[in-house]
Amino acid sequence: MTKNFPWYSSYPEGVPHEIDPDRFPSLPAVLDDVATRFPDRIGYTNMGVGLTYQKTQELTKDFAAYLQSLEGMQPGDRVAIMMPNLLQYIVAVFACLRAGFIVVNINPLYTAREVNATLHDSGAKAIVIIENFAKTLQQALPGTACKHIVTTGVGDLFPFVKRTLVNFVIRHVKKMVPAYQLPNPVNFVDALAAGRAAGMKPHDIDNRDIAFLQYTGGTTGVSKGAILTHRNLLANMQQVGYWISSTFKEGEETALTALPLYHIFSLCATFSFTQFAATMVLITNPRDIEALAKECIKWDFSVIVGVNTLFAALLNNKTFCSHHFKGLKMTAGGGSQVQRSVAERWKEVTGCNILEAYGLTECSPGVCGNVPNAPWDGSCGVPIPSTEVSIRGEGFKDLGLCPDEESIPEHTGEICVRGPQVMSGYWGRPEESAAILRDGWLRTGDIGHMDKNGWITITDRKKDMILVSGFNVYPNEVENVIASMPEVLEVGVVGVPSAKSGETVKAVIVKKDPSLTVDQVKKYCRTQLTGYKMPREIIFVDALPKTPVGKILRRELKDIH
Repeated sequence: MTKNFPWYSSYPEGVPHEIDPDRFPSLPAVLDDVATRFPDRIGYTNMGVGLTYQKTQELTKDFAAYLQSLEGMQPGDRVAIMMPNLLQYIVAVFACLRAGFIVVNINPLYTAREVNATLHDSGAKAIVIIENFAKTLQQALPGTACKHIVTTGVGDLFPFVKRTLVNFVIRHVKKMVPAYQLPNPVNFVDALAAGRAAGMKPHDIDNRDIAFLQYTGGTTGVSKGAILTHRNLLANMQQVGYWISSTFKEGEETALTALPLYHIFSLCATFSFTQFAATMVLITNPRDIEALAKECIKWDFSVIVGVNTLFAALLNNKTFCSHHFKGLKMTAGGGSQVQRSVAERWKEVTGCNILEAYGLTECSPGVCGNVPNAPWDGSCGVPIPSTEVSIRGEGFKDLGLCPDEESIPEHTGEICVRGPQVMSGYWGRPEESAAILRDGWLRTGDIGHMDKNGWITITDRKKDMILVSGFNVYPNEVENVIASMPEVLEVGVVGVPSAKSGETVKAVIVKKDPSLTVDQVKKYCRTQLTGYKMPREIIFVDALPKTPVGKILRRELKDIH
């Protein structure tokens, strides 16, 4: 890019207009670079056990060697990873990428139907899964190409005594591992030993090789895999790195990682902090707010990445609020807009402003962000380096910058993005890829305007999408599940405001069977949908509001009580 964009004037000192997405040949090369320069620094820690960068590098090579040894596995094949934030996740991700495989992240709370759909669409040949959810995988395997299964217990990378104790308690005392039957599963520890004995065969990676199929709902509500290359993630890693470089120092930072790593926001943050040789504190169960608060105090972290609901929950915890956060340099908020009351309270308690950013899976995910240490103002900031944003109207016309508040309506349109972090398309869906990618621009589907200085304000979101605690919920998927009940004639689904999660799912149903109850609907949905997709409000009506051509008027569903 050679243009002199207006947002450059807002860049923090030292942040370049452009980044070099080809600086590293691959994501594992970033880990290798840090392991060479900071071999003894703890890179990742979980439940009191830490891995140095050098040890992490060694383990990724061992696990990569194991994956290479599996029958029928070739570079470019997909490997699914289904687990919460554990040391094993870090090892598995870098190992897959090192061996030339493509990572498919799967939310471990997915139902068997959702897991099956992801495995089937991606064609994953192997999966690494925490044993707590192996029962779900057992139900999801039929009809998929997944032949190789590695299971892991929570404590598998802990020292022997702690590993034995933790796994015993989880399996036999807390009974958190339901009985399961899988074809020839291999334990993670055994896989590491086998790989260590075999030795890894070096594999040359081009940074334009695919690194992740990151599944997202997209505009139609059908789950699809965004194709993200090493270069896409490396670009966003650098973009974020430069953005925070004025306050971050190599080998000195501690990042609290409470958001799940299978979510693109947390995943990119992890790569970004790895380049700084930061210590990342992996939180396996962020729902235990009291335990999370204690970890916050123990580590006195310098950066935390979160969503509005996480910040609000911590602010409602006495343990957290009683601490004086001397080391906190940065709080990054994304996934959904941070509420003003939460942002102001966070500043009051921690002394740190929330840096609100905007992105989406298709952009690896970062697009724009507020300037570090700037007070919250409801804007999502300015485009980050090497990123161009254009507001487009009818006929894909560039609506230009908005000179003043009176001109907002005529300068409001679809936010479109181009830059090295933008995906190359959706896996196996050329028509949908062509619809969202036009002339090098990604059409986000989000609506907003840009002021004369390049600051972007989002005024509406992707049509019909529901945002629950930073996670996308698409009405079509929930509607299809509920409509599959024999007792249901019609159903419409919308999002409604929630103080706790930003939005929750509301279902409006026309009965086929008059005896159908709310409890029956909820019980059925629990077998088909992840928790955050569950309808919290269910209302029965005689008829759904529709357009003359029979399309459900979702906007009117919100007003039905």
